[in-house]
Amino acid sequence: MKTAVPCYYHLDVEVSPERVGQVSRILAAHLRYWDLETLVEPVCGSAELLLRAIDEHAKDKKTSIEMWWNGQHLITAVADNDRDLRPDQDLRGCLEHIAAMSDGWGCCAADTGSKVIWFSQRARAGRRAPLVPAAPTPGLREGLQVPREVPVAALAAPADTADGALEDAR
Repeated sequence: MKTAVPCYYHLDVEVSPERVGQVSRILAAHLRYWDLETLVEPVCGSAELLLRAIDEHAKDKKTSIEMWWNGQHLITAVADNDRDLRPDQDLRGCLEHIAAMSDGWGCCAADTGSKVIWFSQRARAGRRAPLVPAAPTPGLREGLQVPREVPVAALAAPADTADGALEDAR
């Protein structure tokens, strides 16, 4: 079985209304580069909803976005630095959309007191995904015969014409 090479992308951004579209285009470009065109709409749409909600409700607009691709799943995580932003109240609509659009999702607290909202999408590796090289298989259907052994004396025997002239010159 061939497996795709794992990929990772990290982006730190201060969210503003004009930056939401830019971040969405950046994420889409990375997904296309990883040959995950089918995931552009659900991933960028969900990330865009989260960023708009953070822009609307959060006091601290600094946000980190990460994407991991392991060959079968793409995991996207959006972390904000606002301790007062509550996922169960402020982000309820976003989380409902993410739950409907993804294969799995969750929210967890970070060491700094902020929170991370993540979601995963299952996909197959595209045709151009970098693959781990496999050992080549033999291309011949029949094996080649090993050449017969020729005695060394037969190879070293002098020829009649050219070598004979050399022996006479000695």
